[in-house]
Amino acid sequence: MTALRHIAVIDIGKTNAKVALVDLATSSEVALRRVANAASADGPYPHHDVEALWAFILDSLAAIHREQHIDAISITTHGATAVLVDAKGSLALPVFDYEFAGPDTLAQDYDAIRPPFAETGTPRLPAGLNIGAQLFWQQKLFPAEFARAAILMYPQYWALRLTGVAANEVTSLGCHTDLWNPWQADFSSLVDKMDWRRQMAPVRPARDRLGPILPALARQTGLDPQTPVFCGLHDSNASLLPHLIADLPPFSVVSTGTWVVSMAVGGAKVVLDAARDTLVNVNALGDPVPSARFMGGREFSLLTDGKPQDWSDADVAAVLARKTLLLPSTQQGSGPYPRHAAQWLGAEDMTSGQRFVAISFYLALTTATCLDLVGAAGPTIVEGPFARNRLFTRMLAAATARAVIASEAATGTSIGAALLASDHGAVGSKGERTQPPEDAAWVDYVRSWRAAVEER
Repeated sequence: MTALRHIAVIDIGKTNAKVALVDLATSSEVALRRVANAASADGPYPHHDVEALWAFILDSLAAIHREQHIDAISITTHGATAVLVDAKGSLALPVFDYEFAGPDTLAQDYDAIRPPFAETGTPRLPAGLNIGAQLFWQQKLFPAEFARAAILMYPQYWALRLTGVAANEVTSLGCHTDLWNPWQADFSSLVDKMDWRRQMAPVRPARDRLGPILPALARQTGLDPQTPVFCGLHDSNASLLPHLIADLPPFSVVSTGTWVVSMAVGGAKVVLDAARDTLVNVNALGDPVPSARFMGGREFSLLTDGKPQDWSDADVAAVLARKTLLLPSTQQGSGPYPRHAAQWLGAEDMTSGQRFVAISFYLALTTATCLDLVGAAGPTIVEGPFARNRLFTRMLAAATARAVIASEAATGTSIGAALLASDHGAVGSKGERTQPPEDAAWVDYVRSWRAAVEER
C-alpha cells in the first residue's frame, strides 16, 4: 500500500475553524484555510452553525486538492461538544454551544447523579463544559428528540458526514465529560445510570480508517473516491500525540488556543484538585494524562482587543522594575483561580507596550500554575499561537525554572491529527528553546505575582 503523505486536517476550534494540508514527510503545514467560528443564537438554544462549517470544509478540501493532491483526511475539534443524530445521520437537536448556561438550571439534579471526581477525573464545570450536563439538560427538555438519537463526539460527527460511519473515540469522551472512566477504559457509571450506553456510537481508536469519503462528496470536491478518512481526536490531545510518539518523558505540552491546556507526561505524582480545573485527559493511546486548563486564548483576545501589540525591551524592563501585575482571572468559572476577579497592580501610566508585556506575563504565570498543579517536570513544549509570543515563553521558563520549547508548527493540532494517518514515528520536539532567564528581575517578578495572588 502506498504511504499516505499529504493529509488534509479538519480542525474545528472554538474561535476559528481551519483546514490544513500537512506534509508528513516534513511534518509541516503546506496549505491552510481559516474561517471565524461563531455560535448561532437562533433556535431552541445557542448552537454551532454546522452547515456553515460544512460548506467551508468542502470548499477548502476542493480548493486545496486543486493545488496539491490530498491523500487522506483526519479530524480534530475542541472538546465539550456532543452531537445527537437520528437514524439518517441528520441532527436530532442543534449542536450545543458549551458556553450556554442552560444546564446550570438543572445543576442540583445533575449534581445528585454525576460520578465523583475519583471515578472520572472530571471536575464539575459551569454551563455545558461537562458533556454529561449538556445531555442531561437536553434529555429533560427535549425527551422525544433525545430518545431517538445516537450520541457522537464532535470529531466523529464530521467523520460521519464524510463517510457515513458512526463512531466515538476516547480523547473526546475523556475530556471533562463525566462520561468516561479513564482507569477502567470504559463508560462511567453515569452513562449506565441514564441508560445512554445504548445510544453511544461504537468506540473506535483515533487512528482507525472509518472508510473512504462518500461518493457524492468525492464528486463535489474532486477528491479520489477512495480517499480514507480517519476517526479523529480532541484538539489538545492532537497537540500531545507527536510528543508521546517521539519525546522521552518527563515533559509537558501546553496546547494554546481558546483554551490553554497543560498536560504532564511522566511528571511527579500529585493529587489533582478538582476545584482548580485540573482533570484527567485520555490521550490518543488510551492512557490517562494529568491536565489543567484555563481560557487563556479567550482572555488574550479580550485583553488585547483593538490595542497595539508592539513592545520593546524598554517596556519589558519597565514592567519588571515597576512590578506591573495583572492578577487572575479575566474569564471566571474555570482555570486555577475560578472565583478570582482580574485586578491590575502598579499599572498607573502604563503604555500600550507595557500593557502587552504584562498581559503576556500573566498568561505565562497562570500557565505555570497549571503545570505545578499537575506535577509537570522536564521541558515544556508550547503548541499553538502562544508559541510565537517570546514574552510568554520566556516568562514561562522563568516561572517553571525549566526549558521551554516553542513549537515551529503554526497549528500544533494539525500535525498531531495528521499523524493518525502515518505508520511512522513523529519527529521530536522542534522549535526555539528558551532557558530560564539569568536576570534576577524575572524571578523577582514571579515571586511578586505569586505573593499578590496568595494575598487575595
